[in-house]
Amino acid sequence: MATVPSFQEMFNPLLKALKHLGGSGRNNELLQEVIKIMNLSDEVVSIPHKDGGLSEVAYRLAWARTYLKKYGLIDNSTKGVWVLTPQGMRTSSVRPSEVLSYVRKLATTNDLVVDSRSDEVSDEERQEVDDETSWKVEAMKVLLSLQPAAFERLVIRVLRESGFDDVTVTGRSGDGGIDGKGIVRINGILSFHAIVQCKRYQPDRPVTPSEIRDFRGAMQGRTDKGIFITTSDFTKAAKEEATRDGAPPLDLMNGERFVELLRELRLGISTKEIVVVDENWFKNV
Repeated sequence: MATVPSFQEMFNPLLKALKHLGGSGRNNELLQEVIKIMNLSDEVVSIPHKDGGLSEVAYRLAWARTYLKKYGLIDNSTKGVWVLTPQGMRTSSVRPSEVLSYVRKLATTNDLVVDSRSDEVSDEERQEVDDETSWKVEAMKVLLSLQPAAFERLVIRVLRESGFDDVTVTGRSGDGGIDGKGIVRINGILSFHAIVQCKRYQPDRPVTPSEIRDFRGAMQGRTDKGIFITTSDFTKAAKEEATRDGAPPLDLMNGERFVELLRELRLGISTKEIVVVDENWFKNV
């Protein structure tokens, strides 16, 4: 049976991931890099968190980020970018037991609870992780509950807000996903045509390499630029296929990055003291 590494096992891979990415990275970039560094199987990566919406790997990586932040090795900006601190830049690796011991001494000894791996954490720590992950879980549940027509309108809106012109839907699928095309304009001067495919899959149903190949085949003779969006994720083989030598590269966007983009564009997700998912906004897409 596949098992997900504990969050403390992710401390050093997370440090290494940030160094590989040049000292900073977004949540999804860090997730993909940690998966690569730890050589996690598709079976492990596709295990959903008990509350749905996120993978268990992504959830535990959020715990790892929280602990390394409290330990003083990493920090995050209001725009969701994680960076190595000066101390983190000088640190090549840590002893997980020392990080756990240090962070738990910061918590009050009478304020301990137990997480899913029987590790003691404080209510404050749990709240910090929940603030980062719970809104993503809620947003994903809303996305998966939308009627196909509403989801289609949402994807079109996201593309337009991201700089696409002349967006049209060219096909619909039984899973509620869509195919579309549009013109991407950069600074109002440079433009190029792009084809988009969006698959609305459950978190435990990743996109496979055959779907990447099928999409690339549909691009032939139409454009050299393709964007594949999914509410789940992509298998390791699918990611490799998307950047295979000798074939037009595809841009991939998984579910976590999609909901982060919704937040950045302020489409149905707003940030006050906490992140708020406006379910009524999605109902009126």
